Amino acid sequence: GVGMYHGADFLAGRCVIPIRDEQSRLVAYVGRAVNGQEPKYRFPAGFRKSQVLFNLDRAIETDGPNVIVVEGFFDALKVYQAGHPAVVALMGTSFSQRQSELLLSHFISVTLMLDGDQPGRRAAAVIAKLLTPKVRVHQVELPNGVQPDQLSSAEINVLVGPPSRTS
Repeated sequence: GVGMYHGADFLAGRCVIPIRDEQSRLVAYVGRAVNGQEPKYRFPAGFRKSQVLFNLDRAIETDGPNVIVVEGFFDALKVYQAGHPAVVALMGTSFSQRQSELLLSHFISVTLMLDGDQPGRRAAAVIAKLLTPKVRVHQVELPNGVQPDQLSSAEINVLVGPPSRTS
């Protein structure tokens, strides 16, 4: 469902990404700039990203015990392409109570693979502290300045382990 939007509204000329809730219901489209314009991402008015996790519906379908948490849409797409369909994106570095509840209701193990920058490391530490009493948490620390979408599939698999046979 990801593609270019050539219409005339606030998503015009942007790469649009559908966002679905945990029951696979379409709740919003986000538009990403492709030519350096600001803002980089445009969300529809009234959309609260703190209430959903990108790709959660597909991650749930894997029926696996572990989920990989990343920051951005393209990070999630890259990890998914590397053979790990149980991946969700926070759509930033904020982690809400609702997002915590969504993770805890479906998974018993969480791998945090946030960006290798100060905001990503700070967010990973906070999330790990919140989740550790409730589930197993594994933190993957990326090199300085590196985001998951900049890694090859082989590099992702070294960091998080090989894809499962059911992937």
